[in-house]
Amino acid sequence: MLLLPAAVHAHSEEDAAPHQTHEGAAPADAKVGLDERLGAKIPLDLVFRDENGGERRLRDLITGPTIILPVYYSCTNVCNYLQEGLARALPEIKLEPGKEYRVISVSFDERENPQRALKSKHMYQTVMKGKFPEGNWTFLTGDAANIRRLTDAAGFHFQRKGNDFVHPVVSFIVARDGMIVRYLYGTQFLPKDVTLALMEARQGRVGTTISKMVSYCFSFDPTSKSYQFNILRVSATVIIVCVVGFIIFLTLGGKNQNNGNKKGNDNNV
Repeated sequence: MLLLPAAVHAHSEEDAAPHQTHEGAAPADAKVGLDERLGAKIPLDLVFRDENGGERRLRDLITGPTIILPVYYSCTNVCNYLQEGLARALPEIKLEPGKEYRVISVSFDERENPQRALKSKHMYQTVMKGKFPEGNWTFLTGDAANIRRLTDAAGFHFQRKGNDFVHPVVSFIVARDGMIVRYLYGTQFLPKDVTLALMEARQGRVGTTISKMVSYCFSFDPTSKSYQFNILRVSATVIIVCVVGFIIFLTLGGKNQNNGNKKGNDNNV
């Protein structure tokens, strides 16, 4: 269920607390789920507060490929698993944090504050055991208007249920200009998938030789929600290269042999 692009119900305390309506909260009949908007751009002028209480504009945080996790920090269910899953995968990613990518968790609960975000930061720093440089994973909170603009741009639709939320379990990766290049579903992350998605985000602006080569060898399978090795494409390429190389060898070898025979005949004369 966690691997599907569908809404997953968080732990609900609706019976223990009366339902309240908050500014920016979705109406009771609001759509819940995810509409993939690959190629669309999130607004980079949005302003949030980081875990230290400072105002941060997305444009100043998204300086390169960035993993964004829409969560709420008081969640006792899948949001914790989502962030913990990424925290366990990040130390295995062979890209340099801060220089080649960044991570942002952003709460879609406008009631949460920087103090709550700081607690979450400490929690996942503990999981990574110092293997991920501090300062490259930012935990944001914000007002309802900025939250809604971000989630709407990403096609992320959620609904409040008492003190909790119904929401998709998904993260997304954006390029430096805010363009959404990939969605990653579920709470478990394969370092290979995260790495390839980040390289796709980088390629959207720069496109190095290695990233082009990796993109050629791997492609994203929307059915399995994972990157798959293009064995047919790679095998066909290898066969073509070998055949072309063999033809060139025969052609050049034949010319050399003819030239050798011609020189031998001239010497005999």
